[in-house]
Amino acid sequence: MFICSCNGLTDKDVHAAVGAGATRPQEVYASRKCRAKCGNCVPGVVCMLRQALKEQKALAALRTVSEISADNGLYQAVA
Repeated sequence: MFICSCNGLTDKDVHAAVGAGATRPQEVYASRKCRAKCGNCVPGVVCMLRQALKEQKALAALRTVSEISADNGLYQAVA
């Protein structure tokens, strides 16, 4: 889904930027070597960034629980 039509920025770009360590909107734009031009996309980028960061945090917590459980022999992850 396109978030910024001026720069062709998509939700996948935001998720990729977060995966590369972005935590602020300007870091998302920088990952694509662009910047907000008209500004209409900024609220959408912020919303998508928050969602992607929340998902990343949830996945990290899930991995931690899986690793702890696996170390205790209580759970075996299925790939």
